Amino acid sequence: MPKTKYHFNTHSLKYEKVVVSLRKKILRIFGFLSTSLVFATAIVFAAYIYFPSPNEKRLRRQLEESTFQLEYLNKRLEKVEKVLGNIQEKDNTIYRVIFEADPIPQSVREAGYGGADKYSELSNYYNADLLIETTKKIDKLSKQLYIQSKSFDEVFNLAKNKSEMLACIPAIQPVSNKDLKRLASGFGWRVHPVYKTEMFHSGIDFTSPTGTEIFATGNGVVERVEINGHGYGNNVIINHGFGYQTLYGHMSRIKVYQGQKISRGELIGYVGSTGTSIGPHLHYEVIKNGEKVNPVNFFFNDLNPEEYRLTLEIAATKNQSFD
Repeated sequence: MPKTKYHFNTHSLKYEKVVVSLRKKILRIFGFLSTSLVFATAIVFAAYIYFPSPNEKRLRRQLEESTFQLEYLNKRLEKVEKVLGNIQEKDNTIYRVIFEADPIPQSVREAGYGGADKYSELSNYYNADLLIETTKKIDKLSKQLYIQSKSFDEVFNLAKNKSEMLACIPAIQPVSNKDLKRLASGFGWRVHPVYKTEMFHSGIDFTSPTGTEIFATGNGVVERVEINGHGYGNNVIINHGFGYQTLYGHMSRIKVYQGQKISRGELIGYVGSTGTSIGPHLHYEVIKNGEKVNPVNFFFNDLNPEEYRLTLEIAATKNQSFD
């Protein structure tokens, strides 16, 4: 039963019943509801700002996990970079050296792998800096692994051809020289026998009687046969492949023809004194990748350590060359 309210009328000096109009009742109800709605909205807004929802908590936890995983991945990538660096160093300093292949320049191994625009699409993501850094490391490693894979393919092919390469590399003396007395003039600056001035001697002279047999020092193909050539007289050049060539000069007779396949130890001609020469001898050169190198370093199939030491001493003696 609703309570009845009274108020004291000072004019009539009586208590009178309070009558509330419908309009006032409606306004009171509306005011109460409005106030309640405002407070409820304020509470909900504060809760939204300061108290995350279960869904937000789940998303934040996922973002934290993603950040942790990216940081962990970066650390793992750094370890992979170190391992790959060790493999690259061994590839350049051991594997490629064994098979006489040029090392891969570091500038090639670390060549560019994409500009800034490549990663611009990642800049709007959460943790963009970390995501871009990780993606760059992965791209860099992918390129380096590709180059390393190609290098190993090359080394593998070189290993398969190693026996062929060993048979082709010049490895014996071109004339029979068991007593080492036929080595007359070595590689380096020598006095020219005709001009009597010091000139660079790009090979080794073996003194032998005219008609002494000359042998190919490695497997290959006769690249050039020259008769009465200037300087070298009758001479032959054999291409051994793998960047090696050998030249045999001042021959009296030549027993091979251009394009002929040659095996190590096969007779190719005879010692003579044709061209610019002061006596019968063989001028012998070894050419590696277009550069003339000291032939004394290529007699390892013929000589034991003591004979090789003695050969080095004889070849190093400064004297007059024969051509």
